[in-house]
Amino acid sequence: MTAWVGLLRAHAAATRELNGRLVAEHGLTINDFEALLLLSRAEGNHMRRVDLSRELLLTPSGVTRLLDGLEAAGFVGKATCPSDARVTYAVLTDAGKAKLADASCSHVAAVKALL
Repeated sequence: MTAWVGLLRAHAAATRELNGRLVAEHGLTINDFEALLLLSRAEGNHMRRVDLSRELLLTPSGVTRLLDGLEAAGFVGKATCPSDARVTYAVLTDAGKAKLADASCSHVAAVKALL
């Protein structure tokens, strides 16, 4: 049990540290960064919002709030499925690609330093 609690505390501390750096240096939360990263790795730079929710371990309403902020910043757009109007996609924009590239170097350096 002691090891488990230690692991949970280390995870929380690492997440706080990395999130704080991303926000201070790039105006992105760690979840924002991960969403942009997932979209950048997805085929066509887009994912169904429900799939993005699952990958980010967020509720559908949580991913909606996250994407609302990224959309307002111009980093993500919305698209509909031509064959099923119920399906919507989150789409990485050129501005989102640039923001991810800008944040990636310092974030990866922070992760390496933390480890």
